[in-house]
Amino acid sequence: MKQLLTEQNLLVAQVICLIFATVFILMQNRGAGLSSAFGGSNEVYLTRRGIEKWVVNLTTLCIIFFLIFRMIALYI
Repeated sequence: MKQLLTEQNLLVAQVICLIFATVFILMQNRGAGLSSAFGGSNEVYLTRRGIEKWVVNLTTLCIIFFLIFRMIALYI
């Protein structure tokens, strides 16, 4: 178990989490962000459904895993 939690392995896991989080952030709907508040379209954005919900959940999960790996790396 000790060999699994090396600094190099944790660094690789952090980079992978950040790459996936970046990809998932870029896949999210662009009309629901801050740009729609300043002259964007007039459509109402109520809830996320289907694939949008999965992308948001996967983004959150990647960021949580990154934070966990980062905390472990700080204590090693």
